[in-house]
Amino acid sequence: MNISDRPVAPRGARAAAAPGARGWEVTLSAAGSTSELLYVQIVQAVVTDIRRGRLVPGQRLPGSRTLAARLGVHRNTVLTAYAELQAEGWIQADRARQTRVCETLPEIPVNPAPRARRAGSVPGFPLTLRTSVDDRQAAFGELLSDGTPDLRLAPRVALARAYRHVLRGRDVAVLGYGDTRGHVRLRRALGEMLSATRGLRVSEDDVLITRGSQMALELVSRVLCGPRDVVAVEALGYRPAWHALAAGGAELSPVPVDAEGLRVDALAELAARRPLRAVYVTPQHQYPTTATLSAGRRLALLELARRRRFAIIEDDYDHEFHYQGRPVLPLASADEAGVVVYIGTLSKIFAPGLRLGYVVAPAALLERCVEQRLRIDRQGDLLTECAVAELMEDGELQRHVRRMRRIYQVRRDALVAALERYLPGVLVAAPPPGGMAVWARAHGVDVDGWAVRAAEQGQVIWTARHFSLEACSEPCVRLGFAARTPDETAREIERLARCLPRARQRSGRARGTVPGDSARGQC
Repeated sequence: MNISDRPVAPRGARAAAAPGARGWEVTLSAAGSTSELLYVQIVQAVVTDIRRGRLVPGQRLPGSRTLAARLGVHRNTVLTAYAELQAEGWIQADRARQTRVCETLPEIPVNPAPRARRAGSVPGFPLTLRTSVDDRQAAFGELLSDGTPDLRLAPRVALARAYRHVLRGRDVAVLGYGDTRGHVRLRRALGEMLSATRGLRVSEDDVLITRGSQMALELVSRVLCGPRDVVAVEALGYRPAWHALAAGGAELSPVPVDAEGLRVDALAELAARRPLRAVYVTPQHQYPTTATLSAGRRLALLELARRRRFAIIEDDYDHEFHYQGRPVLPLASADEAGVVVYIGTLSKIFAPGLRLGYVVAPAALLERCVEQRLRIDRQGDLLTECAVAELMEDGELQRHVRRMRRIYQVRRDALVAALERYLPGVLVAAPPPGGMAVWARAHGVDVDGWAVRAAEQGQVIWTARHFSLEACSEPCVRLGFAARTPDETAREIERLARCLPRARQRSGRARGTVPGDSARGQC
């Protein structure tokens, strides 16, 4: 038998938060032994749920008539159960003649019954999913801790206004099922943006909206990469992308990077030895080194992919933020052979929580991605997509990007100045032409030991080892600047300087050095 009435308050909440108003019904299981009296079953149900934390002090219980009707028992049975519970101190009746869990009960350590156990860490069945990437250093949240936007500057007022406008409109379809590719308004707005600012010849039919660029990577990887396929990646790179690429059994092969980005000559040598399925690159601002792929290498990469017939997965994650000269156009803008799969995101412009990414690719591949999307997610958030499209149509997005570009350039310069002030000659970084982080080279210090010491003081810095596919050790660190004001940055770098160890930098490399690389070139 079930007892249901008012909402269950969160565990630990007291009477002020309990009785009320969220509109959910409490369901209590009162199914005891058939040999037990009915009122005893009701008593045990209430006591069990108080001990489990489902019913909290001050929580209102159903009235005796209501409960009797729901359980199909005589009202006197419920009155007898409530009298027993009140005598034992589990419940109380207030002046309004409402029955509640006793407000003076102490906090009870929750020990869930087996039937209501929370999901445990060990499943009752074997797991078969494997990945070739070492998960031990790949905590997803940690990887996103650098180069993130300042959420305090997100256009929240404009976004809220756009949400209200969409909800007040006549298009109620935004609350229902829609096109798996994404709402046509946002796909059209993105097509116009990519055509105007990135040289891509696209329309809404060439764009698939995803929940962030990570979903885009996952969908593309599912379509492109199968067991034992060889996929080339930048030797220093983005671990979540490696996870997506390797999840289907693909073999990842590292290619060195240097001050001009991916070493295309090394990629050509790899392609001559083994058939490549794809290469994953971040050519605009190489992650994590911030290097821009040079013009000659761009042309060579496109020609190599055309000749060897492999895909180029281009992740253009922060194209909007370029501070010196004009940003280099994506590889996709010069793709005449249909070899580039272009992935982008709006997370750096707005906020990661909006979960808006996109894929631009040849139609046949895009349709396969749509099929994969249908299997796992059906569609995106049409309301959010329409609200963001409205901001783009009104020009609000463009104005916000210009504001952020000016602010982030000041913050970039402030970080470089703070390094020169507090860590002169220890961490050296030239201002990158774009992006939201700097790649700094350390001199005379063991950066990995320094990172450990900083972590003990509550600071997180990511060294080259963290971004390396093969545990390559380089005296370099990546430091984000976009999320902090100049004053905040100065304080953080001063704290980091106080964590500086006296140990000298280790000579040589850790096991797993990328072939053909030099210390200067890799970083």
